[in-house]
Amino acid sequence: MNDAEAITPKAVMPASLPSEPAQRTVYSYGVQVGNALHISGMVAFDADGSVVGEGDIETQTEQVFANLRSVVEEAGGTMADIACTTTYLADVASAPVVNAARARHFTGPVKPTHTVVGVAALARPQFLVEISAVAYLS
Repeated sequence: MNDAEAITPKAVMPASLPSEPAQRTVYSYGVQVGNALHISGMVAFDADGSVVGEGDIETQTEQVFANLRSVVEEAGGTMADIACTTTYLADVASAPVVNAARARHFTGPVKPTHTVVGVAALARPQFLVEISAVAYLS
């Protein structure tokens, strides 16, 4: 990779995630610049854009982690490459459910940093959790 390629942002748009929401609201699921991968807030969308697990924080959290994994793997990385996360919760009482999911998905020796923010609402009323992340690909 030459210097120009290292600093040129590249969109990461896995086919397993719906393209319509990203096109409509003008974002990329991930943006890679060099070995840094910035991952947009992932919500509980499936491939056709349907909300997974409406009213079920555990099901939504698992879908969110599946979507995070899709973005990082599309860029050539693994979950172990994720260095930090920010979790937005419609109800912070749900934090233990998210923490249990983190333990299942972040199994490497170094766990990513974790910031939790309680919010009044997410982009759709059906969403209970949203997680963004930054990864450094090896």
